[in-house]
Amino acid sequence: METTAGRFRAAVREWAADGAQASAAAAVARALAAGTGLRTAVLVEGVSDHVALDALAARHGRSLDAEGIAVVPLGGATNIGRFVHLLGPQGLGVPLAGLCDAGEEGHFSRALEREGLGRDLARADMEPLGFYVCDADRAEGVLRGLGAEGVERVGGGRGGLRAFRIFQKQPAQREREVERQLRRFMGTISGRKSQYARSLVDALDLAEVPRPLDRLLAHVSASASTG
Repeated sequence: METTAGRFRAAVREWAADGAQASAAAAVARALAAGTGLRTAVLVEGVSDHVALDALAARHGRSLDAEGIAVVPLGGATNIGRFVHLLGPQGLGVPLAGLCDAGEEGHFSRALEREGLGRDLARADMEPLGFYVCDADRAEGVLRGLGAEGVERVGGGRGGLRAFRIFQKQPAQREREVERQLRRFMGTISGRKSQYARSLVDALDLAEVPRPLDRLLAHVSASASTG
C-alpha cells in the first residue's frame, strides 16, 4: 500500500519537473501537505541517497515512509532551489531537512538563504535547520567505514565479483585503495550506485555510520516524534 510520504514524493518530483502533469501534481502535493500524514521532506541529491537513508532507518527497525518522512531525490544538487521554493516557508510550508556532499554545499546554503532561512549560512548554521554536509562523497564515507575487507565483500555482492575483479586490474585502478576502486566501479554504469547503496549500508557497522547520515536520521526522528 502506497504511503502518504511515497505519494508526496512522487507528486513533488512531477511538480518540480514542470511538465504537462505539473498542475495536477501540485494539487496532490498541496493536499497531502495539508493533511496529518506528512511530517518532513528530506531533500537529497539522488536516488542512491534515498536508498541509503531508507536502509539505515531499516537497520534501526524504522520505516521513514511509514513515519511520514518523505525522502525526495532532487535529480542533482543544482535543483535544490526549486524544491526549497516549492516546499519551504514561501511554498507549502513543509518542515525540511537535507543531505549533500561538500562540493554541493554552496547550492544548498544559497537555496536556504533565498527562502529566508538564514544569511551567510555556514555548515554549522545549516545543521540546526536539518541540513547536513558530507565531507567526502556520501558513498565514499560509507566505504571508509566498511574497511578493505567489507568493501571487497560488497564489491563481490549482487553477482558483481567477476566484473569488479576485472575493473580492479585496469591500469588506472591498480594503485588505488580498494575503497576508491569500488566507488569508481559503482559509477561506471548508470544505476549501479543505487543498486549497491543498500548493500553498503547493510554491511556497515552502525558505529561507523558517517556523522551526517547519522545526525540527519536523528533529526528527522525528533521531528517525527514531536510533529
